[in-house]
Amino acid sequence: MSAYDSLAEFYDQLTQDVDYDKFALFYESIFKAEGLNIKTILDLACGTGTLSCIMAKRGYEMIAVDGSTDMLSAAMAKFSCLSGCEPPLVLNQMMDELDLYGTVDAAVCMLDGFNYLPEDALIETLRRLRLFIEPGGILIFDINTPYKLRGLDGQLFIDETEEVYCVWRAEFDEDENACYYGMDIFAEYDGLWERSFEEHIEYAYEPEYLIKLLEEAGFESIKLYGELSFEPPRENENRIFFSARNPKI
Repeated sequence: MSAYDSLAEFYDQLTQDVDYDKFALFYESIFKAEGLNIKTILDLACGTGTLSCIMAKRGYEMIAVDGSTDMLSAAMAKFSCLSGCEPPLVLNQMMDELDLYGTVDAAVCMLDGFNYLPEDALIETLRRLRLFIEPGGILIFDINTPYKLRGLDGQLFIDETEEVYCVWRAEFDEDENACYYGMDIFAEYDGLWERSFEEHIEYAYEPEYLIKLLEEAGFESIKLYGELSFEPPRENENRIFFSARNPKI
């Protein structure tokens, strides 16, 4: 089973520790620091749409894109409950098949979405983002660092709520430079428990290599940040943020 099929139904329950509001404020701080007047934002690999909802409520025109129809179904349920703002436009697209109707002022990809892309797909995704971000616009994303992914090797984790019990195991493959997560999901339906399985793969990209790919795609003014911080990344940082500008014409 592919990633985010069975998990989509329980994703929000299992990620209650994610502070989406803090991500939104951090993005806005970068917009301000870069002197940008952002109106339209692409939420790439939007998942269940929580960030898109927050940014829409803050007055931005949002385009929410994800390759999982199950995750988008959860997102659309949230969008249908929005009031007082324009609901996000929803597109079911893989990142390396991104095809918008026009350009956006900014694109964001949160919670290590780029780690899920093998090298060829990552290169194509950056090429397409360069095409669909307005000249002078900005791309912001974060990654799980190689340090973090290698540190997960052999680890076992358990997440649970009253409705779901998730056991996941991580193995790092040095030959493929990737971390494999095997997830067993036990969900309760009408008093009975149903088991499903998913496998997720995250590729370990060194920050220097990502800078190279961004430059080759045509981005400039590339900056690195520590986790939700304007401080430079520390040694052995678990999550690093990047911003990159699309050159003005």
